[in-house]
Amino acid sequence: MSPIKGTLSHIQNNNQYTFSSSIKDSSNSAKDIQPNLTVYQDEKRDKYELAAYGYGKNNVKLLYVRRNDELHHEIREYEVDTHLRLVSQKDYMEGDNHDIIATDSQKNTVYLMAKKHGIQSPEEFALLLCSHFLYTYKHVAEVSINVEEYPWTRHYVDKVPHNHAFVMSPIATRYCQVSQLRNESPQIRGGLKGLRLLKTTQSSFTDFIQDEYRTLPDMNDRIFSTIVMATWDFSTATGVDFDNVWYTVKDCIMENFAGPPETGIYSPSVQNTLYLTEKSILDKVKQISSVEMQMPNKHYFDLDFSKFSKLVQAENKEVYLPVDKPSGIIYARLSRKSFSARL
Repeated sequence: MSPIKGTLSHIQNNNQYTFSSSIKDSSNSAKDIQPNLTVYQDEKRDKYELAAYGYGKNNVKLLYVRRNDELHHEIREYEVDTHLRLVSQKDYMEGDNHDIIATDSQKNTVYLMAKKHGIQSPEEFALLLCSHFLYTYKHVAEVSINVEEYPWTRHYVDKVPHNHAFVMSPIATRYCQVSQLRNESPQIRGGLKGLRLLKTTQSSFTDFIQDEYRTLPDMNDRIFSTIVMATWDFSTATGVDFDNVWYTVKDCIMENFAGPPETGIYSPSVQNTLYLTEKSILDKVKQISSVEMQMPNKHYFDLDFSKFSKLVQAENKEVYLPVDKPSGIIYARLSRKSFSARL
């Protein structure tokens, strides 16, 4: 599954084909010729097969308000994608729509499930939708649900939480991807993206290959900035506090990036920080079977003031040039070793 939001049953647009256009009305006799389209379709079926197919509703927006009493409320805002794959392909092959659950019906299902059952977490809501579609429609072979949560936080007044006022606080975006085949366990992936981090010291990058292609000098002390994306796969849905897991993952990222507030934590490379973070996540959350992270370098380059020696004499450690888009990409997936693999 891709760490970003997407469908598990993507359809390639360039795999379509059309009926032959070789029969034209170029002569009077040609008007009497009627092509046998059924035979032509059968010939095409012998040559091609649908490798991936499905359909659904994207970007279903939902705000759920839990009213604990008249004034004290909680909110969760989601953007939901529902994707279904049917057992039959007759809607594609024959234009037979009898088995299609309309995308509008899928959208309404999202709202009705929220109304009937409430909302606890993105993962639990996605599991609920998977279960509903598989139980209600016996001809559905697979369900894939993507949920992205909008980062609302409660407003505080003089350190006192407000009962029903909230602030959009996009520190990081939470999302999940859940897919389930009929008669099989759901596959659950949690996710975090857009977590932008920066520290001004306690980071270096030295001793890398010195050859004729190298121009980058050793950097014993540098600004370390990145935009973190992380995804993690659950081995089970039983007894999992999905909200707590998400915050635990975020805390592991911050602990290994920033360290203690007084001294920080030293990073010899982005690779090492990434690995230690993933190891910490697996150590703390036993229900996670593997975790994958991306930590691109968001560079802040030193500025050379040597040409302005009459104006600036001291070494520059204050002014840097930000680079808009990160280009150096570091990524890894860390998984638990299976018992059988160790035998």
